[in-house]
Amino acid sequence: MFSKILIANRGEIAVRIIKTCRRMGIAIVVVYSEADADSMAVEMADESVLIGPAAAAESYLVADKIVAAVRATGAQAVHPGFGFLSENAGFARRLAEEKIVFIGPNPHAIDAMGDKIQSKLFAAKANVSVVPGHVGEIDDTAHAIKISEEIGYPVMIKASAGGGGKGIRVAWNRKDVEEGFPAVKAEAKSSFGDDRIFIEKFIESPRHVEIQVLGDKHGNVVHLFERECSIQRRNQKVIEEAPSPLLDAKTRAAMGEQAVRLAKAVNYDSAGTVEFVAGQDRSFFFLEMNTRLQVEHPVTELITGVDLVEQMIRSAYGEALPFKQADLKINGWAMESRIYAEDPYRGFLPSIGRLVRYQPPQEGKVGKDIVRNDAGVREGDEISMFYDPMISKLSTWAKTREAAIDVMGRALEDFHIEGLGQNIPFLSAVMDQPRFRSGKLSTNYIKDEFPDGFQGLPPSDAQRDLIAAVALSMHRTLLARAAPDQLRQDWIAVVGHEKRAVNVTSDDDGLTIKGARKTNKLSDVRWRPGEATFRGVIDGQAFTAIVKPAPEGFIIRHRAASLHVLVLTPRSAELHAKLPPKKLADTSKMVLSPMPGLVVTLDVAVGQLVRTGEAVAVIEAMKMQNIIRAERDGTVKAVNAKAGDSVAADEVLVEFA
Repeated sequence: MFSKILIANRGEIAVRIIKTCRRMGIAIVVVYSEADADSMAVEMADESVLIGPAAAAESYLVADKIVAAVRATGAQAVHPGFGFLSENAGFARRLAEEKIVFIGPNPHAIDAMGDKIQSKLFAAKANVSVVPGHVGEIDDTAHAIKISEEIGYPVMIKASAGGGGKGIRVAWNRKDVEEGFPAVKAEAKSSFGDDRIFIEKFIESPRHVEIQVLGDKHGNVVHLFERECSIQRRNQKVIEEAPSPLLDAKTRAAMGEQAVRLAKAVNYDSAGTVEFVAGQDRSFFFLEMNTRLQVEHPVTELITGVDLVEQMIRSAYGEALPFKQADLKINGWAMESRIYAEDPYRGFLPSIGRLVRYQPPQEGKVGKDIVRNDAGVREGDEISMFYDPMISKLSTWAKTREAAIDVMGRALEDFHIEGLGQNIPFLSAVMDQPRFRSGKLSTNYIKDEFPDGFQGLPPSDAQRDLIAAVALSMHRTLLARAAPDQLRQDWIAVVGHEKRAVNVTSDDDGLTIKGARKTNKLSDVRWRPGEATFRGVIDGQAFTAIVKPAPEGFIIRHRAASLHVLVLTPRSAELHAKLPPKKLADTSKMVLSPMPGLVVTLDVAVGQLVRTGEAVAVIEAMKMQNIIRAERDGTVKAVNAKAGDSVAADEVLVEFA
């Protein structure tokens, strides 16, 4: 076995690989950019090598620097993780020429399957069903429009070398192609160094189901069943699970057989994923093959007990697979939620900054269930604009799908992050939605369920009781310190817009809160003034709420429900009702940057008439190009930025007269 491996990656996947190598007794070298000098992966590694500035094009994507680091440290093999050089056949060949082992598939397989245009041609030849479309390179926007109209809208514009949700746009009409084609080419060039584009038919209400395959250098290939990744936003997976609630045994076997047949056709000899787009009727079509480890591999590991990183290492070393297809079984159900640095309340736009608080849930066994958190960050680390905005991957396992969802819901409650926007409230909302729990999924899920954007979920009656109880407990704790002589039993809790008169008494078991509708018992409280998490048990059910002070009262969030709560005496409540409401600032005549980033283009000038929906600017953040559109008609009064400027969130780009 290898004695030393170099990891040509960063963040959580580098940490993930380190953990397996530690267990296998393999020494680890990590390369890092200037932005990652103090990273968790660098701290954990046995050796580390600086390879350049923050920009990936000057560090993680430079093969010469990776090879030099291998030579300097005496590593025998390179694990590329995912992204960066993981699907670069030229890099794999370069390592082979240097007598360095590439822990991934052979270059021929990467060439055949890693390129999305060539992979479709190859799949069709191997008698694998493929999505209708134009399998070939596209010259320019006019050519893209012609092809799109021949296929018939809607179509999907995709980067041939793409991955990770980048370099993809759905076009519903000619205008979408005119705007989307150059944007996809730019993203592809920036992220992958390859701006080739192809176009295929977009299947409406589809499901995204993928098969994990694993091969060795002796001709053996197996599949480790499927994952469903249909919950996506901007073509980026957000929630994954294994197995899929869509598939029956017959479809699972057919899909697995096609995936294995395709992998064997290219002598596949590592971990890889064959992705399919599936209809609600269980029809399926080959989409692409990712010739690398997938981000969502933990759910497969949880239901099979197979360490995919270990098997990749053993296969690269020349060992045969230790199991056959008949040895592999599905055990239980697993969920994965990707924790992203993004603001779900603002269209899931990237949010960069420092992790002022980073408190993940406890990992390991939770009763009969399992919680796992794959992360490459610690409290105090910074989420940079230079890389993917994923903070961590939270996974849960239980015997049934319903139980795995319940465990995920509680784990998300216990996950607390401060300092930047994050999508935990959104993930919690999905776990609580009846449609998700029923398994009726599609890649349109977010658009269908949140057509006007995500603003949380309305609190249930039980959540209103919980939030009121938390506020009353906090108020009582603060009052006991500041003015214990003012403690009383009768209070008015203003929960959102609802006023509820309550009677609060305490004993050794906690608080009893008696209202007009119900009596609640709050016990086992774990909260001190200044803390942002409030843990307790209400009516026998353990919970965690996120709390923060407001100018008056508290803002309390439980899962996806958030309310402002004010605790008043009956007399104070009467007076408070007479206060005039506050007026919000008027930004209707402004176009604001919805995120921090770099201005790529600013397409309007003073005096220009702009119509609702017209593109005003393009902002790039975390390798994604975001088109900013006017929300109303107007004549441009002022332009406050230009191409090349760095802008902050909510910075005024354009003002209308």
